[in-house]
Amino acid sequence: MNVILRTIAWILAAAAAFATLGPPTYRPHSDLGQDGEHALAFVLVGLAFGLAYGRNRWATAAISVALIGLLEILQLWMPGRHARLGDFVVDAMAACAGLALAARLDWRSGARDDPTWERPDTKIPAGRRPARINRNRLLLSR
Repeated sequence: MNVILRTIAWILAAAAAFATLGPPTYRPHSDLGQDGEHALAFVLVGLAFGLAYGRNRWATAAISVALIGLLEILQLWMPGRHARLGDFVVDAMAACAGLALAARLDWRSGARDDPTWERPDTKIPAGRRPARINRNRLLLSR
């Protein structure tokens, strides 16, 4: 399932990159307006990457924002395209909203009930030692 989610995420990222950097005539248009189209596209990209790469959400968010900034900068060299700070802000916020939605869906689905995670105030089973501490949770080695 994870391979499928990652494939979908990268296909959506490629489509967003093509729509951002490709010829303006090939870019899809809707009644949402430019900001609405950007927001919808990058919410879907963020949601897909958030579900596909759920273990490293902060790194995924940071890399997403950096790559969205790179897409905007690359528009400076594309004929008929314009790099705008407003587009970057909308795209980055939408991607982060998609990542947050993915985190919420994982939380609601019970992914937080992974048997390797336990609360720090619980007793550690015999024969298991703490591997690392991660924000009020203790990951136990197997």
